[in-house]
Amino acid sequence: MNAPFAPRPYHHPSAWTREQLLATDDWIVHLDAADNRELMAALAHARAKGRHIPELGREDFPLPGLAPRLAAMCEQLVNGKGLAVVRGFNIDALSVEDAALIYWGIGSYLGKGKAQNMQGDLLGHVTDLGVDYRNNNGARGYQTKLLLPFHNDALDVVGLLCLQTAKSGGQSRFVSSTALYNAVLAQRPDLMPVFCSPFYLDRRGEEPEGKLPWYTGSIFEWEGERLFVRYNRTFMKSAQRFEQVPRLTAQQIEAFDLMDRLCNDPQYFVEVDFQRGEMQFLCNYSTLHSRTAYEDWPEHERRRYLLRLWLDTGRITRLPASYRERFEDTERWQANPKPPIFDLSARRNELVHS
Repeated sequence: MNAPFAPRPYHHPSAWTREQLLATDDWIVHLDAADNRELMAALAHARAKGRHIPELGREDFPLPGLAPRLAAMCEQLVNGKGLAVVRGFNIDALSVEDAALIYWGIGSYLGKGKAQNMQGDLLGHVTDLGVDYRNNNGARGYQTKLLLPFHNDALDVVGLLCLQTAKSGGQSRFVSSTALYNAVLAQRPDLMPVFCSPFYLDRRGEEPEGKLPWYTGSIFEWEGERLFVRYNRTFMKSAQRFEQVPRLTAQQIEAFDLMDRLCNDPQYFVEVDFQRGEMQFLCNYSTLHSRTAYEDWPEHERRRYLLRLWLDTGRITRLPASYRERFEDTERWQANPKPPIFDLSARRNELVHS
C-alpha cells in the first residue's frame, strides 16, 4: 500500500524547471578525442576477450579515464537532476554491433542491463516497424514514428543511443516529474489524493504466468523521503479494455488532463535534437520523456534508429511496494536473456501480423 499522503513540497535537485535546467550544463557529458580513443581501446579489449552482450561487464571494458566521470553521472541520475546527455561519441567508423557494444559497456558503469520485454530482449531497438500502438496491443510506441506522449519506463534508468536521425521531427523532450508534483500541489491540492491513489495499468499482453493482465500503482508515491512518479496515460487508458477494471472517474480523468497540460507546459519541459552518436540517460522515478512525431528517410539504412537500455543501478534499494511487484515481471523476463539481434525484419513481421 502507499505511504500515507503527505502534502509537502518536494525539495530535491530533480525538481527542476526548464529555466533551472538550462542555467547550467552539468547534466551534459562531453567526450573528446582522448575519450573516444579510450572507448575504442576498451572495445578492442572486450573483443580480444571474446565478450559479447549480455555477458560483457565493466571488468571486461576498462575505462580508467572515463570511469570517475561515469560515476559522477550515475550520482546525477540517482540523486541529482535525474538526467544526463552524453555528446561527442564518434560512431562514424563503427558498425552497429560495435557501437552497441561500447554503449553496453558504458551502461555497465551505471548499472546492470535488464530485460525489456517478455522475449528477454536486453537491448531495445527504437525504430519504426510500421505498426500503430493505438490499435495494436502488441505494439509499443517506440516501434512507431508517432508522437510519444510523456511517460516513463521501468527500472531505475532508461538509456538511449542515437544511431540514425529522422528526415525531420523526432525531437526528444524531458520534463521533471517531481517538479510536476510540486506544481500539482500548488495549483490543485484538492486533486493530490487522486494522484496518490492506485490506478490500473495495462501489461499489454506481457503478463507472466499467474499474473493478471494489468497492475496497479499511483502516479505519486513516497518511500521514506524519496518521491517516486509514474505516468503512462496510454497504458492507463488501455487497461479500460478489461471488464474487471473499474471505470475511470471524472476526477481521475481531470488528474490526467492536468498532468498532460503540465508536461507540455514550456515552463517545465525541455526539447532537444537527438543527434547521431548522442546518448540520453534518464531516471524513471523523477523524469518523464516524450518524442515528437517524425518523418523518416525512404532509404532503409538511413531510417531513425536508436538503441535502448533499462538499467538497475543497485543504488535505489527502497522502492514502493507497487514498484517491487511490477519489477517482478522484469525479473521473470530476465530468466531467459536474449543477445541483441540487429536484423529487425523478423520482429517487424511478427508485429505487423499480431
